Amino acid sequence: MKAAEKLQYVYTVLSSGKSWRQQTPMFLRTLSCRMRGAFLTAVVALAAASALGQQQKLPDAPTPQNNAPAPDVNVPPPSAAGDQGGSSSTGNPEQPANTRDAGQQPASGQTNPQPPPPGSQQIKTVAPGSVPRGESGRDELMTLTKTVSFVTVPVTVKDDGGKMVDGLLAKDFSIYEDGVKQNLTFFTSDPFPLSAALIVDQGLPDPVLRKVNQTFAALGGAFGPFDEVAVFTYGNTVNKRQDFGNSTRMELALRRIRDERGSNAGAPVVGGPFGSGPVTNSKPVPGTGPVITPTPEYHVLNDAILMAAQELAHRSPASRKIIFIISDGQEYGSRASYAQVLKVLLTDGIAVYAIGVDTAAMPLAGKISKAHIPGFGYSDILPRYTNATGGDVLNEFSKESIESAYQRITMEARNQYTLGYNTAQAPSSSYRDIEVRVKRPGLEVFAKHGYYPLPPQREQPPAEPPPGSTGSGDTTPPPPGS
Repeated sequence: MKAAEKLQYVYTVLSSGKSWRQQTPMFLRTLSCRMRGAFLTAVVALAAASALGQQQKLPDAPTPQNNAPAPDVNVPPPSAAGDQGGSSSTGNPEQPANTRDAGQQPASGQTNPQPPPPGSQQIKTVAPGSVPRGESGRDELMTLTKTVSFVTVPVTVKDDGGKMVDGLLAKDFSIYEDGVKQNLTFFTSDPFPLSAALIVDQGLPDPVLRKVNQTFAALGGAFGPFDEVAVFTYGNTVNKRQDFGNSTRMELALRRIRDERGSNAGAPVVGGPFGSGPVTNSKPVPGTGPVITPTPEYHVLNDAILMAAQELAHRSPASRKIIFIISDGQEYGSRASYAQVLKVLLTDGIAVYAIGVDTAAMPLAGKISKAHIPGFGYSDILPRYTNATGGDVLNEFSKESIESAYQRITMEARNQYTLGYNTAQAPSSSYRDIEVRVKRPGLEVFAKHGYYPLPPQREQPPAEPPPGSTGSGDTTPPPPGS
């Protein structure tokens, strides 16, 4: 049929040459009809889609709804004031406002509400070391762990010769809190890295300070690569010379203070407005001599320990926090008292170690080291700090003995026995006594004498009595030792 159409097309052209009229082939006519039909169909489909889109409206945004389950009607009574867990905060958070509509409120007789949504379960308290190692990291992220009333006590044990005793086991120790024996739940003899605050007394006599400065090179070898040290100095005031860092940064800070001079051991320097004696019309009064007013010298050791303790309180709890003092132990002129500083040390678990030099290293000075003369401060307060916090003091006189004492102190602080127990008493800011005993005879135990579970509360100024009252009401006595 295609061949016939083709012949008809050629014949028509040849036979109609005079009229110049060309006849359209039949297959082109069929194709043209199909294209017109398809075009019309497309136009109709587009028009219908456009009309449908104009008539259809976009859906509205979903209305906010509170699908949280209603709270249990049987709400337990609020906890007592003493039940504060392991947190230092004494207040409870405010209850959030009820955002449900009136129709969503639970019925008054409903006692079994719907279960809480996922993720709102109560916080689980996990004892140290009880989490299996096989749990995945995702499970650990979804678990909140909190240790309540756990007390850690570092302990040093020495023999009659002053040497450290190792090889003891947990069964060799017993620990008492306020006279009540506690159940030991943690024990280790592993060494700990140190977070140390080094304090250098620059109020020493100049010859003694020069001797101490020559021993600074030995301090670098006393600390390990995992220890961190900060450097403080004090005299009339306290100065922070270096923030916490490795032993290299400590050595750089000590080089900067190595050439500083100590106090003058000569005659006192006169001064003050009355140093020249009484005058009349700018002329000395006959028969009167000058009034000697020596410049007062302060030894603010308490303030230096307090500043170092406040810096150590923010360091990692995975390290052992100590204050390392090089001083003669004299204290005079500090704003903070011994009792106030000791509370901070026992609250944050900081031990004080010291090397006594100059008068503290003299044989006869040790017998009167705890003497306190009014108006002159303490002659040597270092033994009081070290004894109460579980540290140690080594009185050394020569340069060589001071250098060897550096290594002995850091080794003793790092290699202690660590005991732990959970106290049954409710957290409070009152002092608690601790006593550690060893069952083996002939051994001496060094540990802190007690602790404060919560930071000591600041003394509030007395409130003004109401009008008409006598003001003779009862007042709360201060804590022991203040």
